[in-house]
Amino acid sequence: MPDKPVDAYIAKAAPFAQPVLNHLRTLIHKACPDVVEEMKWSRPFFLHGGTILCNLSAFKAHCSFGFWGAEMAKVLGEDGVLKDGGMGTFGRITRVKDLPPDKKMLGYIRLAAEMIDRGLGDNRITAARRVVKAPKPAVEAPTEFTAALKKNKAASKAFEAFSPSCKREYVEWIADAKRPETRERRIVQALEWIAEGKQRNWKYQEC
Repeated sequence: MPDKPVDAYIAKAAPFAQPVLNHLRTLIHKACPDVVEEMKWSRPFFLHGGTILCNLSAFKAHCSFGFWGAEMAKVLGEDGVLKDGGMGTFGRITRVKDLPPDKKMLGYIRLAAEMIDRGLGDNRITAARRVVKAPKPAVEAPTEFTAALKKNKAASKAFEAFSPSCKREYVEWIADAKRPETRERRIVQALEWIAEGKQRNWKYQEC
């Protein structure tokens, strides 16, 4: 049944967001008639059999819609509809046309409910409190950084021992530099920190 706090949430959303949220809400109830609406973490969630099915969010410039669970992530990934950006499954949504066709959406919602019925959604609340999102694409390390690492044995050895996420932080930091001189400074600083075994954000982390 519709929930009054969810009504209020949609009413307070930006004008562009209200049609998107109402459209998604209608699809969810059509695909899963027994769905229960609840406000969790200040946004609307939809539960099937007491398990989180999906959720909605509205921001200043976009909306998001998210399924929960690794099983749905696999299905959506195979269909090529997962999008990065925002907090949800389909990226930043600014209009209804940004979503897959209604027929597809209804199918995805029914499938998510079916997975819960089959006991495949047990981790949606306890073990996985993050909505399904597209994985970030790989970032290629700048050639200058790669060449500098090869010349610094200590840094190269330490860098190889880092986790993929730690490596990515350094690569993205250097690749994001817009000016050559800025990139060069970051490479010099990165080599110094890496040689000491420090992660990119070591100042904000406990060693």
